[in-house]
Amino acid sequence: MKEGFRQCMAWLHTWTGLVVGWVLFFVFVTGTAGYATYELDRWMRPELPLAAPSQVKPAEALTKAEAFLEERAKDASTWTIVLPGDRSQPNLGVFYQSPPKEGEGRRGRFSRATLDAETGEEIKLEQVRETGGGHLLYRMHYSLHYIPYDVAFRLVGVCTMLMFMAIISGVITHKKIFADFFTFRPGKGQRSWLDAHNLISVMALPFFVMITYSGLMFFMFQYMPLGVAGVYGKGEENAQKFYEVLYPQRAGGQKDAQAAGRAPLLPMLQEAERRWGPGQVQRISIRQPYLEGSETTVSRIGTTTVGRSSELKFDGVNGKLTGVDEPQSNAREFQDVMFGLHEGRFAGPLLRWLYVASGLLGAAMIATGLVLWTVKRKVKQDKLVKAGEKREFGFRLVECLNIGTVAGLPFAIAVYFWANRLLPAAMEGRRAWEVHAMFIAWGLTLLYPAFRSSMRAWIDELWLTAGAFALLPVLNALTTYRHLGVTIPAGDWSLASIDLTLLALGLFFALAARKVQRKLAATPPVKAAAPKKTAPVPDAPPEPAS
Repeated sequence: MKEGFRQCMAWLHTWTGLVVGWVLFFVFVTGTAGYATYELDRWMRPELPLAAPSQVKPAEALTKAEAFLEERAKDASTWTIVLPGDRSQPNLGVFYQSPPKEGEGRRGRFSRATLDAETGEEIKLEQVRETGGGHLLYRMHYSLHYIPYDVAFRLVGVCTMLMFMAIISGVITHKKIFADFFTFRPGKGQRSWLDAHNLISVMALPFFVMITYSGLMFFMFQYMPLGVAGVYGKGEENAQKFYEVLYPQRAGGQKDAQAAGRAPLLPMLQEAERRWGPGQVQRISIRQPYLEGSETTVSRIGTTTVGRSSELKFDGVNGKLTGVDEPQSNAREFQDVMFGLHEGRFAGPLLRWLYVASGLLGAAMIATGLVLWTVKRKVKQDKLVKAGEKREFGFRLVECLNIGTVAGLPFAIAVYFWANRLLPAAMEGRRAWEVHAMFIAWGLTLLYPAFRSSMRAWIDELWLTAGAFALLPVLNALTTYRHLGVTIPAGDWSLASIDLTLLALGLFFALAARKVQRKLAATPPVKAAAPKKTAPVPDAPPEPAS
């Protein structure tokens, strides 16, 4: 019975992994880019200033930002001040949201400015190019592209659920899963691919379980809406009541609120530093400034906790402390921790690199599983070719999808970066065309293997991807002033790390292409059998004379 159960799990593991493997590879690659979202945003907008360590004290920077907002955004519905040194805003940053006007929707216009922390003046930048940046890649990992949002996250949810099933069934299937962690036999064909798949899967197994389970939690109310509907009723208005209870801090301000004074922000900063220590405040947000019911939230740097960051809430009118890390339900605390683990925003630089490495291992796990499916069936397909028949359509389709996804998708992402540098900075719709260039490139790499032998297609696309990544730092140096020769001496390792990572990816794909080239050179070609010759029919004997 155990053997039969394990065999069933092996079948489930194989087919759940294969059916959605290409979508999951896309999700893992774009999701991994999300751990460098802010760094990619800055790299793709080279007009922004370099990150320089600020010598200005937080209190002085806050005073200057507050004065700027009072002058420019006194009627705004929200203010946010990000103090220098934050990963998402290395300079002093201010964000404000103007009240909605006719034709601007319900939220109003959102504006941002980068300030000189010493003078408080806005840093006048040359025209910053329009780009999706790293945030667009991050959003793709759950909303895909070109398809309706509601359809996309449900599709990704189904794929994520199947991946979770594949992980659990994979653990059940492999009796010696931890022993296999120390086993790798190179040059053994199918055995080597299985060893590589097992090794990668076990190496980051806790991460894979966490990332899939927590990913399902992000849209759990959309995946399972009947619970909310059963308590609060059906319809969007009733669902909104539920979210206001679950996330009270997101509720809007009072309607028809009267004008009121605004408490100064400096005492709030001093109170936060008294509790947390100097340099621990990340941002200060004010909801409905100069109105009754205004609230100010002071947030601590997010690398201190896995769940939500510590916060202090103050009355925005009189400045009194109203909330200190208010306790939440156990369910909400668990949700916050899972979201924090999934997004990794609490992580410092070293741990964030570990997240990136784990994400790349996830992509490699999926890639080796997809390739293993074709390697296991290649012997049978070669026999068909030797017998003078064609390979099965399903096998050939999986081969083409594997090549176009595993080698082609990274090339397409490299094209996305190339488009960011080559498209004119003032081009209308350039943000959309960056994405169009990416998907056009991916489409071509998916089609190319259909007109080429599989091994040759692997080699061609791997070399193409290697060149696309390796030459990006060169292109960056030729088209901008934010290249390695500038960022490294300036100590801006956030920008320099992107160029260095692109070089490393180029080297990796070059090594992979070289490996496949050697494999092809050592493998004798599969030749179709010559058609069998039929023996000639002898002439009929002459008829006897009558």
